[in-house]
Amino acid sequence: MAVYIDPPTWPGHGRMWSHLVSDVSYEELHAFAARIGAPERAFERDHYDVPSHRYADAVGAGAIEVGSKELVRRLTEAGLRRRKSAERS
Repeated sequence: MAVYIDPPTWPGHGRMWSHLVSDVSYEELHAFAARIGAPERAFERDHYDVPSHRYADAVGAGAIEVGSKELVRRLTEAGLRRRKSAERS
């Protein structure tokens, strides 16, 4: 049971962003996100977008820091990866 976060290296809307994922369930992810005050609108398919100024909050609450490739690997191995193309079917 773990929640992971990658470094804030993803640009968008004038900020840098991290991705927050679970390797167990979306329920675990949503509960963790709620505890750190992430808005529901920050959830996108299989992860939460976390602005760089909230990165330390997520880590302080127990998110495990991993690289982006490791984050995607863990998400995929857990069977929780939802690709954009899957939404179009």
